[in-house]
Amino acid sequence: MSHLTFETLDPIKLPLVSRLYKAHYPSGKAKKDELTVVAYKENKMVAVVRFRSVEHFRLLTGMLVIPECRAQGVGHELLNYCQQQILKQDDFCFAYEHLEAFYAAHGFETIAPFQLPNSLKMLYERYVQSGKKLIAMKYSPLHSSSNNAP
Repeated sequence: MSHLTFETLDPIKLPLVSRLYKAHYPSGKAKKDELTVVAYKENKMVAVVRFRSVEHFRLLTGMLVIPECRAQGVGHELLNYCQQQILKQDDFCFAYEHLEAFYAAHGFETIAPFQLPNSLKMLYERYVQSGKKLIAMKYSPLHSSSNNAP
């Protein structure tokens, strides 16, 4: 795999992410008030993840790896970068069931929906009621493999 570079995106570059979502994940919408991290391969944007603030918590959302770069470790490298530079104790994600192990490999632990903060619990319930099969997860730096180094 080619070397990846990462960038916390300046909001002025959000139209680039919007084009990526439109092409590969139409329900994804980049917003100026979110923290957006992108991965580049040979100067081409190949992956994105956003962090949406909800009260004093953050929700990892909108993670996308373009189809031609899937199953090559790009998503893992992007989350490794986020573990080192972005993720913190009060971060959560609503993982699709088939991605639970992927997020668990990056320090997220499955929690019961009732363990979510109220603001996130309401959002989670709305997503699940709309038919999405999601698992509530919370980032736990103590269980993060990248933080267990000596």
